[in-house]
Amino acid sequence: MPTTLPQDLYPDSLNRLPMVKREELDEQGKRALDAVLDPRARSVAGLQGPGGIWMHSPKIAEVQREFIRLLRQENGFGDRLTELAILLAARETNHQFEWTVHEPVALKAGLERQIVDVVKYRGPTEGLPKTEKLIIDFGRQLLREKKVDQPLYAETERALGRTGIVNLAGLIGYYAMTGIILNAFDQHLKPGLEPLLPMP
Repeated sequence: MPTTLPQDLYPDSLNRLPMVKREELDEQGKRALDAVLDPRARSVAGLQGPGGIWMHSPKIAEVQREFIRLLRQENGFGDRLTELAILLAARETNHQFEWTVHEPVALKAGLERQIVDVVKYRGPTEGLPKTEKLIIDFGRQLLREKKVDQPLYAETERALGRTGIVNLAGLIGYYAMTGIILNAFDQHLKPGLEPLLPMP
């Protein structure tokens, strides 16, 4: 990370919006803030990054917190494969913040370093377990080509089921959107936090 932040960044948030202050929020905003800070929410970055950015739109923040909780925790994949899909979205959108905060979470969830590196360095998926290969291939094609061809779609649906493929597309889409949001507000890493994603 550069030693000097761009002039339009706030030092508390490390993006273009200041951290919200609880006393400035209405009741809905306070509920949304409490939801972000609740340890049960399993927020990876707390108010740093997307959690803090969305707090500037409390109505949306409150709804999207529950949406992402369901998408991450009740998708049927478990933490390991959920983090694989998140890393895939971070890699394909080249988002340093998203990757750097999620790579350690993925490893802690049991995702093997070999699989992390296939995503990180855009390596081939041949030889990976079937489900992991499909998640990566599906996500790469969706984010690179903006569509998924029929053979890959059919194979992924057979493996994951209809609910599973909807949840996978939703998870990848949500975290791709998160990368766009973070880019819009030029989110930086905390000083001293080593960037883990080779760019581009």
